[in-house]
Amino acid sequence: MAFLNRKTPPHIVTLVLATGVAALSLNIFLPSLPGMARHFGVDYGLMQLAVSAYLAASAVAQFVIGPISDRYGRRPVLLWVVAIFTLASVVALFAPNAHAFLAARFVQAVVATAFVLARAAVRDMVPGPGAASMIGYVTMGMSLVPMIGPAVGGLLDGLFGWQANLAVLALSGALLFALVWADMGETVSGGGLGFGAQMRAYPILLRSPRFWGYALSAAASAGLFYAYLGGAALVGEQAFGLSPVEVGYFFALPSLGYLIGNWISGRFSLHLGMDRMVLSGTVLATAAIAVALIAKAAGVLGPITFFTAVGVTGIGNGLSLPSANAGLMSVRADLAGTASGLGATMTIGTGAVLASLTATFLGAEVEVARLLWVMFGSSALSVAAILWVMRRPQYP
Repeated sequence: MAFLNRKTPPHIVTLVLATGVAALSLNIFLPSLPGMARHFGVDYGLMQLAVSAYLAASAVAQFVIGPISDRYGRRPVLLWVVAIFTLASVVALFAPNAHAFLAARFVQAVVATAFVLARAAVRDMVPGPGAASMIGYVTMGMSLVPMIGPAVGGLLDGLFGWQANLAVLALSGALLFALVWADMGETVSGGGLGFGAQMRAYPILLRSPRFWGYALSAAASAGLFYAYLGGAALVGEQAFGLSPVEVGYFFALPSLGYLIGNWISGRFSLHLGMDRMVLSGTVLATAAIAVALIAKAAGVLGPITFFTAVGVTGIGNGLSLPSANAGLMSVRADLAGTASGLGATMTIGTGAVLASLTATFLGAEVEVARLLWVMFGSSALSVAAILWVMRRPQYP
């Protein structure tokens, strides 16, 4: 595919950068939240809505953007998404108070749909295992950004103040808009599927056991990571006695593992096929948590063992999620955007629930075993879901 040609499908670099900007929007200003709360004169809990409300809004946006892109195409919808995100970033930069900032932040969440649109575009261009391979490479952008985003945000805050993070987001949005405009040709053939036709085809998608199996496997695999996010900071500080800086270093391990898994997925999905790639990733992640549970039972679980095991689960998710997402979009190729959005909404919804429950489930004494059991249960469910898919007929 040609680069910077509006008449050809988008180059993989464009799709990687689109998902990277979406990931950057979530986490670049996390180190700045305390300072922002002081600047606006509000409680930290209110500023924390910049994260939780963002996730809620992104879940809704991803649910509705899929059918819209199936109707009107990936290119115009992504251009509108990036334009809205850029304008919302400018508004957030100059927000006079916390409520105006949070309102702009809520609108910013539309950029999270870039991932839905990117992988739907991949499915338009490449069928089956080929799509899983390409999605693996595309999502490498989403695994790199969480490792460097907060560090960059903290550096910008220290040098120029928290407003610099919003300026970077606005500039990133403007540059991404220009790139999508110059490079991304339409990938939906025939002008898109009308909403009436979508409604008639939608029950076929929703009645497909294979769709729900892939979607559940993806949601449960990601749920393992969200459960970890909900409890790892407390475990690191209170159970292992680590400083916030040390916890921050360890937090990079699952993202690094995810990057490695994405690369492997990109290289070998075509050879192994989607189902075997999902199975290998989910089994690897589940086995890693099982090893950590055995170490805990033996009384030898320390921070190195715990966080290394979580890093291995990142590799497992990097192997399984691209193929699971390609699988759920393969049930009805003409509803790839709808399937992508619905799957993303399930994943974020499951993750939000597990992250919230895990923090409560840990208890006042912060039991590491409780966190590990939640993670193990979620990962084991992902294995069961893909085994169920593999027992079903190929279609639907």
